[in-house]
Amino acid sequence: MNELIYNDLLAILKTNHVKMNEPLSNYTFTKTGGKADILVLPTSYLEVRDTYNYALTHQIPITVLGNGSNLIIRDGGIRGIVMVLVQMKEVECKGNQIIAQSGATIIETSRFALEKRLSGLEFACGIPGTVGGALYMNAGAYGGEISDVLKEALVLTSEGELKTFAAEELELRYRSSRFSKEHLLVLEATFELTPANVDEIKAKMDELTFLRESKQPLEFPSCGSVFKRPPGYFAGKLIQDSGLQGKQIGGAQVSTKHAGFIVNVDGATATDYLELIEHVQKTVKANFGVDLETEVKIIGED
Repeated sequence: MNELIYNDLLAILKTNHVKMNEPLSNYTFTKTGGKADILVLPTSYLEVRDTYNYALTHQIPITVLGNGSNLIIRDGGIRGIVMVLVQMKEVECKGNQIIAQSGATIIETSRFALEKRLSGLEFACGIPGTVGGALYMNAGAYGGEISDVLKEALVLTSEGELKTFAAEELELRYRSSRFSKEHLLVLEATFELTPANVDEIKAKMDELTFLRESKQPLEFPSCGSVFKRPPGYFAGKLIQDSGLQGKQIGGAQVSTKHAGFIVNVDGATATDYLELIEHVQKTVKANFGVDLETEVKIIGED
């Protein structure tokens, strides 16, 4: 069956952009995860649409990934088709607008805005995800978030149609959006920015980069901030005050540098990550009565 799907997809995408039994650990920041039955790397919106519609027509499960920065894929991998959008990474400038494809990283997009002397994306200069992932989560940092600067987005609907939504239609909230609720696939984002002095933009980005590098454990693979901020608390502080920094299960460890991160220090598996996440949640609940909800997305089979 998988071979039949593989051969059908070769007619839609370039040969080297369709892979069978591909380890998904190659596509996640944690360097963990099982295999994809079929993995595709589209290079155009039409390839995305045609692959998606092929899956719909043949009732094949399809999972869409960006660069895997805020993601844990279970060790059993993912059945059906996995579509990874990292080949779609063009960014352009039109007046005060930056238009970025969903596979472009939000960091590179913020640097492109700097080159064009446009302000508004400085907060994103250290967020490791793609543009698509940033919209999906309404990513934010240091007082800014995507909803502050997004003008509109081109999406593929769950019915397989291309459609443009204005930002106000997308219900962008703290770590949630209409994208996640209705399974809208981000293809392109248009950001409305403001002309500014390039030295001032760069100074702000340098400051935020320093803050990030000094506080976050960037020397190890990780999925970024694991937990959402609970109302009235900070997840990292609760974990730290529970004495969990340095706690390790298998190769996964609660970072000694920032307790809100779980890092891969020694060949961790996704199972190591998930067991450590559960341990952290139970310990914080027992100590403080606070339920920690994961910000990281967890998908795939056991």
